[in-house]
Amino acid sequence: MKIITCTIACFFSVIAGATAEKGKPNILLILADDLGYHDVGFQGSERIRTPHLDQLAATGMRFADGHVSASVCSPSRAGMMTGRYQQRFGHEANVPPPTHGMDVNERTLGQALKVLGYRTALFGKWHLGNEPKQYPTRRGFDEFYGLRDGHRTFWYDPAHDHDRPGDPKNVEHNGKQVRFEGHFTDWLGDRTVEFVNDSRDQPFFAFLSFTAPHAPLEAKPEDLEALGTDDHYCGLVYGLDRNIGKVVDALKRNGQFENTLIWFLSDNGRTVRQASNHPLGGKKGTKFEGGHRVPFILHWSNRVTAGVYDSMVSALDIYATSVKAAGGDLKQERPLDGVDLMPYLNGKKQGEPHPQLLWRKLECAAARDGDWKLIRVENHGF
Repeated sequence: MKIITCTIACFFSVIAGATAEKGKPNILLILADDLGYHDVGFQGSERIRTPHLDQLAATGMRFADGHVSASVCSPSRAGMMTGRYQQRFGHEANVPPPTHGMDVNERTLGQALKVLGYRTALFGKWHLGNEPKQYPTRRGFDEFYGLRDGHRTFWYDPAHDHDRPGDPKNVEHNGKQVRFEGHFTDWLGDRTVEFVNDSRDQPFFAFLSFTAPHAPLEAKPEDLEALGTDDHYCGLVYGLDRNIGKVVDALKRNGQFENTLIWFLSDNGRTVRQASNHPLGGKKGTKFEGGHRVPFILHWSNRVTAGVYDSMVSALDIYATSVKAAGGDLKQERPLDGVDLMPYLNGKKQGEPHPQLLWRKLECAAARDGDWKLIRVENHGF
């Protein structure tokens, strides 16, 4: 007779996991900000340690030719959140005028999943509009911890963070300015862990939208010490990875990891000189590959086989794949440009998800057709 021993906590963790398996998958979308294509271990970096991301890449699917729909922050996020080319609704450049933001008639991933019974939360950077009608809690998120703007300091600064009502750089919780303690990346990781711990009885969608490693380059001293460097960019990436590890550990403790679909990518390519897009040309803001080809992972235990997928995929596909996995219908009033990737990954559908991909920002544009690329640039300013 085979005897299995297990603690009480372990027993209930297994039961919780088995129960969750029968229902809808949790969805965790992790977005880095201005991360270089080469600046994680699974992309070949030897100067920055990212063990938690490397483990997700090793046991999940790494997209070798994965792209976002824009080479700057706000339109990239607009495309990802809607599954539609953002030019369709006028969200082409970075940053829209304060009174504009993303068209509120567009359906966000948060709204789509909320209708399907998901508890939803956004932690970190929004950057899709500052007006009340564009606030995350009115765009599909039950909880919002973060900032409406595109970047801010990583430490609480009394000179800029005290009694500034309406400032989009404020750190807020559901419309109320809050004071955070410690490093902002750690604070976002901790809030996400709390949300995961409180979401054991309902499927959840958590959008962990880091501001790291976007400037200002203000790494945690302990992270610099752990790497043995004074390079704050490297320290920010290491801290980002460390917090991803905290969230993954929480999923495992709660028996949720096996039934959580996890995405990781960057919103665009590198910008600061300390970052690397090797071996790609160009950087953030350009239509060369280094502007929009990004580190990209999909991890879903027992549903997505570990490996490397070489065909072109897009951040536009996150919406369609996630909604379909949650049991939703992809037919909607405004048609999607992204596709459900699962049939391609499990071999049920042949061919490529995207034979062509397109980009445009004002005077610059590009098109990929298989291995061919056409670029139009004017005054691109490397």
